[in-house]
Amino acid sequence: MTNALTVTGLTCGRQRVQVVRDLNLHVGAGEIVALLGPNGAGKTTTLDTICGVLPKLGGAVELFGKKATSARATSATLAYVPESRALFRELGVEANIRLRCRSKSKTRQVLQRFSRLEELRDRQAGLLSGGEQQLLAVACALAREPEVLLIDEMTMGLAPEVVRQVAALVRDIAHSGVAVLFVEQHIHVALELCDRAYVLSHGDCVLEGTGADLLGRVDELGTLYFSGDPSVLAGDI
Repeated sequence: MTNALTVTGLTCGRQRVQVVRDLNLHVGAGEIVALLGPNGAGKTTTLDTICGVLPKLGGAVELFGKKATSARATSATLAYVPESRALFRELGVEANIRLRCRSKSKTRQVLQRFSRLEELRDRQAGLLSGGEQQLLAVACALAREPEVLLIDEMTMGLAPEVVRQVAALVRDIAHSGVAVLFVEQHIHVALELCDRAYVLSHGDCVLEGTGADLLGRVDELGTLYFSGDPSVLAGDI
């Protein structure tokens, strides 16, 4: 499997305060990889640094073997769905997608892929439900035809049925050859969806393995890395 994304010795933080130390991870083309850990572990900081929103404090990020040195350097290959979803709330669904597309025909193709969004094409993004906004955010990211997709807090605030829809969509995206790296707060949801996972704690990668292997250690994960908070063990797909 070709590595679409390779992170080597990545040290990153915010306002020069180190948050993550010496992180190594990779995502193959068509692979789904989860980044897990408690609040404050450095998951979002890692995604922000990989895509160039934050500068690296050390280490390297490579996309298909080529070093990514800035947000501009990653923009042709990588798309990012942040926790905020980065939508133009006053614009309609179709207008949000069109801003990311290279042509009207591509806009139509994206809408056809998301039947629910096609039904809502004229509705303002700010009036959509949380699940509909997440679908729109992913659609906007895919409109750029990325080879690597990052998703932060993939199912936050979504109803169980919508979680299943988003998970199915991510599987479909990966099946098309896109490498997917996502952050998810619910362990079961993440491990049932991903091929592999990395677990961060206090800025260090403390565990990695396949989703299936880590599902067998889910109680240990909940106790050791999530302070035993039962909410992180909730949910399934």
